Amino acid sequence: MAFNFDTPTNRLDTDSLRWDTFDHQKILPLWVADMDFQSPPCVIEALTKRVQNGVYGYTHAPLELNQLIAKYLLEHYHWQIDPDWIVILPSVVSGLYTAVQQLTQQDEKVLLPNPIYHHFKLACTSANRQFEQMNLQLENERWVLPSDGLANLVTHKTKLALLCNPQNPGSTVFTELELRAFGDFCIEHDLWICSDEIHAGLVLDEYKSHIPIASLSKETSLRTVTLMSFNKTFNFPGTGLAWAVAENPKLRKAMQFNLNETIAPPSLFAYTASLATLKDGEPWRQELIQYLRVNRDLIKNTIADIDKLSIGKMEASYLAWIDCSHLNYQNPHQLLLEAGLATSPGSQFGLANFIRLNFGTQRARLNQALEIIRKTCY
Repeated sequence: MAFNFDTPTNRLDTDSLRWDTFDHQKILPLWVADMDFQSPPCVIEALTKRVQNGVYGYTHAPLELNQLIAKYLLEHYHWQIDPDWIVILPSVVSGLYTAVQQLTQQDEKVLLPNPIYHHFKLACTSANRQFEQMNLQLENERWVLPSDGLANLVTHKTKLALLCNPQNPGSTVFTELELRAFGDFCIEHDLWICSDEIHAGLVLDEYKSHIPIASLSKETSLRTVTLMSFNKTFNFPGTGLAWAVAENPKLRKAMQFNLNETIAPPSLFAYTASLATLKDGEPWRQELIQYLRVNRDLIKNTIADIDKLSIGKMEASYLAWIDCSHLNYQNPHQLLLEAGLATSPGSQFGLANFIRLNFGTQRARLNQALEIIRKTCY
């Protein structure tokens, strides 16, 4: 391999949220979703060159950025879009909050999956919007939307449905059939769709590929805001950016609300990093996927040997969603924390009997974490 993901990295004294929250001499922190690998060399080189320029004045999005994003989406997801449909954002999270605030009114409701990345719910509560939860079901080891019963959650006040694909924390890569069913449901009930697709570049299943829900039909596209970013895939969330794709001019205008006012634009370094990955990041990404697949399999085999734990298929991302229900321990996150391993508590995502383990790390660290799990959960 051209890139050595086993190379140790030291994140101490770098103001790392994940590594500074706990005492690193006592706790191995595998919780917040960033990786312990250095970003691709092309990103480091581009940022170094930009820093050495020495002038960091006011900036704007590079003129070629939208064109390159559109080209990337076509090459990787067979999704043909107009570059003018793209709205550059500082982050996917800010896009979630904007979508909820701008696509619903105070007395209207939102549909969202459960379990789900916690900012989905926070986007609703911060906007004082009521929400109904679409409880995902574990079918054939995959977390999927229920095949029936969704209509019972919809009232005349329901205006927006949130989707996460690939799913966080369950890692499901939704199939075309599953996405079409959800899109048709939203069309039938006249719902806007906001789809968080930040993990699109991290599909681990060798037989799956990411499908943007907006790519399925013109009708679905016209009611969808798709949120994407390279922040997770290429590991620069601290200096990254995101974008929204919206064919519908009304949705595009909504996603531009407060941009450059209370919502700051991306930094010049964010533009530099994203451009570098668009042009030269793919070889690194391909090797990252191979490395993460081995980590995934290591986790799967370890959990299979522990009767009190279980895990579904890990189709995407570097986040393992582990079912600890049979431990008969009220707070499995705390149990592992006391044993020396920090994970993300399942309660953060809506299921308290689970934990989420970040395996975007060197294999030596992952083995250390799995040994703690073995000793604690047998």
